[in-house]
Amino acid sequence: MTEQQRPLSAAPELSEINARSQGRLPGLLGVIFTHAERGLMRAHLDIREEVLAPNGFLHAATVIGLADTACGYGTILALPAGAHNFTTIELKSNFLSTARSGQIEVEAKLIHAGRTTQVWDAQVSAAGKTLALFRCTQAVLYPR
Repeated sequence: MTEQQRPLSAAPELSEINARSQGRLPGLLGVIFTHAERGLMRAHLDIREEVLAPNGFLHAATVIGLADTACGYGTILALPAGAHNFTTIELKSNFLSTARSGQIEVEAKLIHAGRTTQVWDAQVSAAGKTLALFRCTQAVLYPR
């Protein structure tokens, strides 16, 4: 079992969460977690050429990647007893603005923590301006 396949500890350090992203999409995007607790996650990434669309604006997939990553790690921290993993079953984003440089940040909050599903809301912003609102539903997985 690789480090990335091992479950996170019950109260992981930010360094453990950030290390887990390396070599995977969150690491490629440059996602850095700054806060992690059950029900609340915060992270950011630096805007650089590789995360822009060909038109020079921030790529929508970058914004979704940041928001979905924060919600995903949050889901792991909020799994109910006996659950071993999760998968995203629905997500929605409303884009309100964009950015071309600097840093984008996300704050993700647990809205519903059920036995079989979780619902998370996230707000992505840059320089105090909301760029996107994001909501996802996660299916909680149990061993068979």
